[in-house]
Amino acid sequence: MTTTPTRFSATLLTIALVFALAACGNKEDKKIATQVAAKVGSEEISVHQINQVLSRTSTNGANQETVQKMGREVLEKLIDQQLAVDQATENKLQRSPEVVAQIEAARRDILARAYIQQITSNVSKPTEEETKKYFIEHPQLFSERRVYNVQEIVVPNAPGLAEQLRPLAAAGKPIEDTASLLKSKNIQFGGGSATRAAEQIPLEILPRIHALKDGQSTLIETPQNLTLLRVVSSQSAPIPQEAALPRIEQFLMNQRAGEAVTANIKQLRSSTQITYMGDFSKPDENSSTTDSPSKSTIEKGVAGLK
Repeated sequence: MTTTPTRFSATLLTIALVFALAACGNKEDKKIATQVAAKVGSEEISVHQINQVLSRTSTNGANQETVQKMGREVLEKLIDQQLAVDQATENKLQRSPEVVAQIEAARRDILARAYIQQITSNVSKPTEEETKKYFIEHPQLFSERRVYNVQEIVVPNAPGLAEQLRPLAAAGKPIEDTASLLKSKNIQFGGGSATRAAEQIPLEILPRIHALKDGQSTLIETPQNLTLLRVVSSQSAPIPQEAALPRIEQFLMNQRAGEAVTANIKQLRSSTQITYMGDFSKPDENSSTTDSPSKSTIEKGVAGLK
């Protein structure tokens, strides 16, 4: 999901004053406040550069003295960086093909991120009614949330195999019975066990897992894989509405941002001529987004409310 850069807090903005006023002394030694934190040879390191680094660092709860110390540590690292840049420039490393390629890649990444940020900045914030509705419609994530201890077996989807595994899932047979069946047929499989909270399970299959009682199983079928998943045990761990609403709001914002970016890129693809060349001119049968048969369904789960 897309994220947006953290705004400078009031605490971070005080760094500009800290560095600007640090040089002030008595009347005989007054210095003009400046936004330059240090000079390395003829190059300047600005307070803005320091704030940029600090904006990517968590300063929650830090007092002014701590933030000032962090700012000075960042300054020292920027000085070391500038010294290395100066030497690289003197040795003409910026002309080497490898460095040129890396600089161009970084430029493309920065521009692409800036464009995505521009798109997502126009995404509307969910209303209180929308967040409450999501809370009500997804009890498995909140009011009826559980933490699951699960076992699973993942196998490539072969003709007729699902029909053999469904009865085992319906009967809630131990996972070892499925493993024995597959071994007897020389069918390779993967899997294992895990403990996962509801939000760590893929949202598309969570309702099916939530409906299972301890000791019950379900068979999850995709064109590529079959996953026999058994809930060994579970523990109730509800999240109250007041604690859930801020997380839901952020989730819905991230979801909308992702949808906006996807729609925009899709529109750009449809309106731009794209020609695949050389080895890429023919469709690659192996380039599909299918998952490896041995990859766990549970491992693929993402915390949907990050």
